[in-house]
Formats: sequence, structure tokens, C-alpha cells
Amino acid sequence: MRFRNLDLNLLAAFDKLVQLKSVSRAAEELSITQSAMSNALNRLRQYFDDPLLVQIGRRMELTPRAETLVDPVRDILVRIDAAVTAPNFVPATSTRGFAMMVSDYSLHTLMPPFMLRLAQEAPHIRLDFKPQVLLPKLQLERGDADFLIAPAHLCSADHPSEFLLRDPFVCVMDADNPAARDMDEARFLAMDHVLMRPPSPGQSFVDRELEALGIKLKIAISTFSFMSLPDLVRGTDRVAILQRRLARKVAQAGGLALVEPPVNLPPLEQHVQWHAMRNHDTALDWLRRLLHATTASQVEQDQPE
Repeated sequence: MRFRNLDLNLLAAFDKLVQLKSVSRAAEELSITQSAMSNALNRLRQYFDDPLLVQIGRRMELTPRAETLVDPVRDILVRIDAAVTAPNFVPATSTRGFAMMVSDYSLHTLMPPFMLRLAQEAPHIRLDFKPQVLLPKLQLERGDADFLIAPAHLCSADHPSEFLLRDPFVCVMDADNPAARDMDEARFLAMDHVLMRPPSPGQSFVDRELEALGIKLKIAISTFSFMSLPDLVRGTDRVAILQRRLARKVAQAGGLALVEPPVNLPPLEQHVQWHAMRNHDTALDWLRRLLHATTASQVEQDQPE
């Protein structure tokens, strides 16, 4: 099909080319030959009268004209995908694939029980977990993920979302640390802390909330993974702030103490978000309901012992 003399099939080729910046990898993703992808790139260059992708050293980079086309083309493809997705969804037999953008906190807490339920009710569905980036809402808008699970401030105001779970924070430290038996705010602020900071520029939820409270910690170690925090305090006098659900999971191995923070730190509130164009996708609606059901069945883990 053509629109203004543009073969609309070329839009899918353009989308893969600008994402991967590689003719061979884009061809592989679309299951076509490399020569066919090269031909598609040449036709795109002729139509837009622009090289679109140029070789700089060993990398291919986008031209300014290509940069202006990235988001509009992605938006078109997301809309087409939403329009042509089959309305009938049968969990037990569906083989659809879905991408979910999650933090390692969600990956190690919510996702394991969710995957168990999914294996029972929709065993042939495929999931692709993607790491959160600096602006995950942009990835959602571009259709790179079907769901984003994140705090509200990382969600987009332009797309629907639902509250998913609330998880208070606790202090995690070695079980032999004297502070575990005598923690107050002065001692907490004087201690060396281990803090998770995202691998991309930006603040973690804890960083953001402590800054809002005007609290400055002594950061001895920063790391990119929530899951690494307990091992970085074990056997030391350091302390880390961790979501209680994840802290309880890692504390089962022993050797750690969980203590209520002596500062008024609000709980983490996670939301699930999806693209507005996918509001009527029955598969996404079913997956959201399964997420909520999974969270509800785990709610007792969020209560203080």
C-alpha cells in the first residue's frame, strides 16, 4: 500500500533500522534478507532525499532528518498494531509475546508469583522483561513495552495507569550490627549507607524522597541493583534502605536484621501503565487483572510482622 507515493511497508523497516542502527540486525528482526533491508534503506533515502543513517567510525548514526521521523513513525506503528490486534484472546492457547519494563525490585518480588500464575493459566505466552531507563514513559509511548511497572513520578500523564501495590521501606543491616538493637535518627544519619542509584542518570525513589525531606546520608557505596544491597551490608557496619517485601525475601538466608527507619520515609507506591491506544486490547486487560490478583494474594507480605 502506498501513501503519497511512499510504500507503507518501508515504515516498519525504518523503525527497526533507527532502533538497531544496523542493516543486518534489522533484517534479522524482520526475518528478511540483508539485501532486502539494504534495498529498503535505499528506497527510504530516495523518498526522503536524505541518507537517514550514516556511517561514523564503526557505528551508524541517525541524521537530523531521521531523528525527526523516529517518534511519528513509531506512533503510527503503535496505532496500527493496536488496530489490527485480534480482539479475541484465549489465555490457555495464546502464544502472544508481551514486553514489560520493570525494576529489579519488581523482577525479584512481584514477577516470580506472577509468572507462576501465568504458567498455570496462559502457559504459551512469552514475556520479555526490559530494564527501566531514565524516561521509561517514552519507551512506553514508542511501543517498546506493553506495560511499565514503576512509581507514579516515572509514569506518563498522557496514558492510563492503575495503582498496583504499596511497600514500606526498612533498614537492612548485618544481624550483629549494634545499631540493629538501638536505632535512632542520629545514629541512622551517622552511619555509612549503601544506596541504589539507577544505572541511567536519575534518582531512585528513596533518593528522591530523602531529598524532599532534606535528609542527606553518608553514602559509602552506591550500586545499580536493589538486589545487591543486602550483600553489601552483610558483615559490615553499613546500612541500606530497602523495600520491605524484597528485604524479607533476602533475609530468609539469615545473617541480616530488618529495622524500621527512624525517619518518616513514605512507602513505595508502584503503578502499572499501558499505552492509551491499547485500552481495548483484551489480552492486556487480562494480564492487568492477573497482576492485580497476584498482588492481592501477596498482600500479607506487606504487613508488619
